[in-house]
Amino acid sequence: QVQLEESGGGLVQPGGSLRLSCRVPEFMFNDYDVRWYRQAPGKEREWVATSRRPSASPSLGAYTYYSDSVKGRFIPSQDIDKNTVYLQMNGLGSDDTGVYRCNAYTSWGPGTQVTVSP
Repeated sequence: QVQLEESGGGLVQPGGSLRLSCRVPEFMFNDYDVRWYRQAPGKEREWVATSRRPSASPSLGAYTYYSDSVKGRFIPSQDIDKNTVYLQMNGLGSDDTGVYRCNAYTSWGPGTQVTVSP
């Protein structure tokens, strides 16, 4: 089973920023969308954002998209040379606390903890 590599979580104060990274195996990076999910304690897993695969046709629409709860604050991006997808998270609040995981096809990262607290 192929596993993705995540990093970048941590403790941050309300209003602060973090950038998560998800490294995808080279043989997968070009052909699969990468999705970010999070799960807060006691809650179900929630989809957060998606970065379209580099091979996707522009006719499919937005290159990246995200849930309403993070729109305007979270920004997905990619570094094709590093096979890495990023999730820049700004204006963090307590509702953003949780374990964040990236997913590509059937592969997942182990998760990285994000804690927003004074």
